[in-house]
Amino acid sequence: MDIQFTEEQELLRSSIQRLLRDQYDFDARRKIVANEEGFSRKQWAAFAELGLLAAPFTEAVGGLGGGPLSTMIIMQEFGRHLVVEPFVETVVVAGGLIEQIGSDQQKQSFIPDIVAGTKIWALAWTEKGSRFDPATVTTTARRGGNDYILTGEKTAVIATPWADYLIVSARTSGHRHDRGGVSLFVVDRHAANLDLQSFRTIDGRRAAEISLREVRGQLLGKEGEGVGALESCRDRAIGALCAETVGAMGELNAATLEYSKTRKQFGTTIGSFQVLQHRMVDMFIAHQEALSLMQHLSLSLESTEAGLSRLASGAKSRIGYAGKFVADQAVQLHGGMGMTDELNVGHYFKRISSINIQFGDPAYHVLRFAQLDTAA
Repeated sequence: MDIQFTEEQELLRSSIQRLLRDQYDFDARRKIVANEEGFSRKQWAAFAELGLLAAPFTEAVGGLGGGPLSTMIIMQEFGRHLVVEPFVETVVVAGGLIEQIGSDQQKQSFIPDIVAGTKIWALAWTEKGSRFDPATVTTTARRGGNDYILTGEKTAVIATPWADYLIVSARTSGHRHDRGGVSLFVVDRHAANLDLQSFRTIDGRRAAEISLREVRGQLLGKEGEGVGALESCRDRAIGALCAETVGAMGELNAATLEYSKTRKQFGTTIGSFQVLQHRMVDMFIAHQEALSLMQHLSLSLESTEAGLSRLASGAKSRIGYAGKFVADQAVQLHGGMGMTDELNVGHYFKRISSINIQFGDPAYHVLRFAQLDTAA
């Protein structure tokens, strides 16, 4: 598959490439990750000024109407440059949920600040033992006047230390594994009785364990219908993460090919060894297959065609395994240098490894793909 981009989409791609080339090279990225906050508010503001934070939203809520294809273009370039800023968490996931199920008042209150880059969001849905299942929820919520009172714990919530607001899943009725009875709530990250244990992830980002003890939250969407919204949100997030993986795979292939032309062993460049040429061809094929599947998924997200969740799971598993293969080969072909902090190859490896467990690892999505096939 080869998508023919419109003039506006090509302009978006070239604008991102120029910005990242000038301001977000590998050394700049290492400094951003190493600073105390772990990301750059200056870069986040630059993304907002360029219109990236508005691109996926519809014009009705103040966006640019670019949809999933604009997300694909942005995330592929972000994957090439290992961008750490929380575009997926804030724009694709939280912003997408607000646009999808939020009231008119919530859309008017929250989305303009996301588009302007003044507020950052994160989604707190994973719990210990939930194994990627959005219906496995023990955090509870009960009525408390006009709001709800939340109590429970969430684990490994990406971007929480940076966030101003959280979208939290909590059970308003039913038992732990029931699909019904899960609701979504907007929670101020600095609310009383909300405690964080922040930590750095393997790819240099920030995440946190969250404890809520009688924390006030505002209902987002209809009570008890949160699982369906989370599943739709997951499909969009998978599309974005697949695009990021494909961008990272392309850079790994390019770096490995360039290294094979300069690194000498036994008096000749290693790129002249036929067995290594075969491995690099396999890496190229894996990238091209992943690229085609990523584009197919993005086009399907654009048209919201039937069987979307099954396609998303198939893409997450297939691209996840392909990304791991390319990352493994790149590290091995670079030898010991491949895992040094000074070389970007190890950082791509860590990012792909992290992506592979976000919203379900490849093994989980193989099983989900089969289950959805049986259900169909």
